Amino acid sequence: MNAPGTGGSAAGTGIRLYAPEPGWALTADVVVVGSGVAGLTVALRCAAAGAKVTVVTKAHLSDGSTRWAQGGVAAALGDGDTPQQHLDDTLVAGVGLCDEPAVRTLVTEGPGALRRLIATGARFDTDAGSGEILLGREGGHHRSRIAHAGGDATGAEISRALIEAVRAAGIELIENALVLDLLTDAEGRTAGVTLHVMGQGRRDGVGAVHAPAVVLATGGMGQVFSATTNPAVSTGDGVALALRAGAEVSDLEFVQFHPTVMWLGAEAEGQLPLVSEAVRGEGAHLVDADGVRFMVGQHELAELAPRDIVAKGITRRMAEAGTDHVYLDGRHFGARMWAERFPTILAACQAHGIDPVTEPIPVAPAAHYASGGVRTDLHGRTTVAGLYACGEVACTGVHGANRLASNSLLEGLVFAERIAADVLAAAEAPRPGPPVVPDPTGALLASEARYQVQRIMTAGAGVVRSADSLATAAGALERLHAAAVEEYDRDGKTAEPCVETWESTNLSLVARVLVAAARRREETRGCHWREDRPDRDDREWRRHLVVRLTPHRTLEVRTTDGPDFPPTRGGSPDRG
Repeated sequence: MNAPGTGGSAAGTGIRLYAPEPGWALTADVVVVGSGVAGLTVALRCAAAGAKVTVVTKAHLSDGSTRWAQGGVAAALGDGDTPQQHLDDTLVAGVGLCDEPAVRTLVTEGPGALRRLIATGARFDTDAGSGEILLGREGGHHRSRIAHAGGDATGAEISRALIEAVRAAGIELIENALVLDLLTDAEGRTAGVTLHVMGQGRRDGVGAVHAPAVVLATGGMGQVFSATTNPAVSTGDGVALALRAGAEVSDLEFVQFHPTVMWLGAEAEGQLPLVSEAVRGEGAHLVDADGVRFMVGQHELAELAPRDIVAKGITRRMAEAGTDHVYLDGRHFGARMWAERFPTILAACQAHGIDPVTEPIPVAPAAHYASGGVRTDLHGRTTVAGLYACGEVACTGVHGANRLASNSLLEGLVFAERIAADVLAAAEAPRPGPPVVPDPTGALLASEARYQVQRIMTAGAGVVRSADSLATAAGALERLHAAAVEEYDRDGKTAEPCVETWESTNLSLVARVLVAAARRREETRGCHWREDRPDRDDREWRRHLVVRLTPHRTLEVRTTDGPDFPPTRGGSPDRG
């Protein structure tokens, strides 16, 4: 493996999505793909230093995952709290797989990054008397350290502030654009991206942005499952692009299922309403149909245990009772608290005919957050020179086997600033040569394959997994993939290139990687729950699984005991 961010790079696969050749091109110093907290923070920091930045986003600027975040941003700001205590809680939640230097970076740089976000214009809830930031508490935290905005609309406020700042800075924006593949030069260095703009205008169809640095901030991959809290745009595009470019991904088996997602019926699919962990942090109780608080006695923090433990507790109780949901009871809050502290959740409940003031909310776990992703060092550099990753698409080592609540927005802030600093430091390096574009060799799956992938993954690789369920999922996914490849190799035919087929193809690749890793990890750890391997095995499995895509379209899986990134600058090892 060659060093990230330097003259060498991981060997590309030569695989790219089947698509028309670019019909137009732009030039920039850095391309940021995604418009959430991670991407827009990188863009602002780079633009402030004079870099020419282009932001590419799949829908509108505000349509990513950030605006859906309810709980808040975790940071050691309160009296008596310290970065060390935040670090300790994060390591416990990560169940032995967090990279401690990465976590220490997060918790020590986090408070400053949050203050700089506030300086950008984000307005957090404050005490009317003292003006101090109000801090809530969520699962896994032993202190109140969650800064929130609008009660339960933190993501929406952060998104508003960053979008206003980006528009004011005059940064080049390309909305309604699906990024397809990475461009590289003859030396394997990043040279930009290809993308498809949806809609009419001076930029339409497939084009390219040429740049020596590309930052993936594409968010998650929740749409790989039938039910998720993720928006429709979260189809794993960044991870799939990185794999085709030859980059490594890690820890993809650790998908966090949020314990309390509003249950809207057995047939409900797609993006479902989230009921923030902050509701439990304020004292709501999980109960079964008989009103029993079943988490009491299962963990010292009961309903405020780390998310993997609560999700497992709910799943067990549902299995015992033969039901498909439990309840979150916050009736004791009263109408005023619901309206002032949780107005977004209250409105969502009422929209679905539920009044949390007078009745418990039906909830069940649903796919929520990918703790793994494109493997990076502490500067966001991947194993492909000039390619960076930040936010949910990245695996920085912070989350380990299970993300601690409200660490995700903080991770986006902290590592975005680090990426911007690294991009700017490399600005004087020689620009890459002309892009070398291989012939398209990636057969596309039909648009309806998206729903097949989702149902396969929900049945075989959801909250509860086993060798049999994962083998069944792997077989079904391989048949979908192989059928498309065989037709392409035999007849040169593939599904019509369009957004829907590109998304289906990306979801299929991400699903195959997730299942391959989940099959290899023969233990239960964090949010990876193997019912046939119920115990944690630190002797064999306190290590990471790293996956890359080979030029033969197969997956290569290896294990590593830690962040073994090689030397980068100056010959000294650099993971931060």
